[in-house]
Amino acid sequence: MSNSLVLVLNAGSSSLKFALMNAQTGEAILSGLGECFGLEDARISWKREGQDKQEAMLEQGGNHHEKAVSLIVELVESMNVGGQLVAIGHRVVHGGEKFAAATRLNEDVLAEIEALSDLAPLHNPANVMGIRAAMKAFPALPQVAVFDSAFHQTMPQKAFTGAILNELYTDYGIRRYGFHGTSHYFVTREAAKQLDKNVDEANFISVHLGNGASVCAVRNGQSVDTSMGFTPLSGLMMGTRCGDLDPGIIEFLLKKGWSQEQVFEALNKKSGFLGVSGLTSDARGILEAMESGHEGAKLAFEVFTYRVAKYIGSYMIPLDSIDAIIFTGGIGENSLPIRREILKNLKLLGFVEDEAGNEAARFGNGGVIAKSELLGAVAIVVPTNEEFVIASQAAEFAN
Repeated sequence: MSNSLVLVLNAGSSSLKFALMNAQTGEAILSGLGECFGLEDARISWKREGQDKQEAMLEQGGNHHEKAVSLIVELVESMNVGGQLVAIGHRVVHGGEKFAAATRLNEDVLAEIEALSDLAPLHNPANVMGIRAAMKAFPALPQVAVFDSAFHQTMPQKAFTGAILNELYTDYGIRRYGFHGTSHYFVTREAAKQLDKNVDEANFISVHLGNGASVCAVRNGQSVDTSMGFTPLSGLMMGTRCGDLDPGIIEFLLKKGWSQEQVFEALNKKSGFLGVSGLTSDARGILEAMESGHEGAKLAFEVFTYRVAKYIGSYMIPLDSIDAIIFTGGIGENSLPIRREILKNLKLLGFVEDEAGNEAARFGNGGVIAKSELLGAVAIVVPTNEEFVIASQAAEFAN
């Protein structure tokens, strides 16, 4: 159905992003964000196609996820979309080894998602709250989970296996899972179209850079390695996350009297751009401070771009050839200085920046920003659209 609409919900522990989207075109006719759930200033804002942004406060007490979904239901009903709404699509962060594709939700599936909460304690319980609220509000529609980790289930065993006691994997499921799967999936397919390649015969290194960041090696359209691991903490330096770290540091800090909570608060919420700069977790703030001569911001910029380039270089290993390095995410799409510095660090791979193309590629435009005659490859910016992936996959379950 060309006019099929899917309501996409992305529930966080204290927030809820949503979009009412055409599952064929990716056009969002309604989008918004609920935030500060559980606090006095809990609120929800939204924008309808062709209208100005609006905002409402949520009543205190009770479940703010349910209150937000109830308001979203009212908004959807006021748009008179009728039978065009065919499904509700939910982003779920962790599907473990159980879920390798979009899955229709029922109580058994919900129980499986809840059982995986130990692997994603900040995300899966919040995802379940949003799902239950939506099931109550839309009982007649198929509810579909699209998992961040699903795209990476094609990784070979040598890529996902940790060099640790095997029982830690067999008893506790400790292995590399990877995240940002919907983003890596979307941009690699878009890049293949733009390069006039069959995605099943295309090789990419996908670089998703935002407050969370990850790199993914994609061979013949499938994920074969990725930088995030058992949790989203590993891999690249991020806004507040440390990325790769010697695990001996954790033991060291515990022996120094730090509590477990202090250690993981520091690694998850006080590291990355924020920790290195001592200033901010926002890349835009880092760049502004650099211009003013802030040494901590300059160091954070250098550490981040160096580590991204190192991962890109290492991900040449699982590929037979490469068609493109893809930059996406809020930083990857919009930060010209960060892309430029990463490309400079890739000089051994032969990439020469197209300065005009790099300048033009920002703010949703995308395009080729560099070429490597050595590799016969390009560097390209592709704006991501994770909501479109969720909508299109959820629509496949429409009654």
